[in-house]
Amino acid sequence: MASEVYSWRVSTELKSDLEREARLRKTSVSAVLTLAVREWLKKSAMSVEEDAQQQALHEAASKCLGAIAGRDPHRAENASRLVRERLRRRHAR
Repeated sequence: MASEVYSWRVSTELKSDLEREARLRKTSVSAVLTLAVREWLKKSAMSVEEDAQQQALHEAASKCLGAIAGRDPHRAENASRLVRERLRRRHAR
């Protein structure tokens, strides 16, 4: 049984929607609000867990990633051509 009280102001439209939903479910507005808040908290917790998992994946992947050092600022643009030339020279031997 709930023992704590929490109150806030809502628009007339939202209050009407809550009361209508409670009538349809044959329950109280309080029960509808409790259900809505529990579902929101569960989704919020799952979102936090997913964010933590993504952060862990990014950290793991970052150990395998690096930068290519070089003096050519257009290296990425020319990468395909440079790789083909290098392969051509290697296989021409």
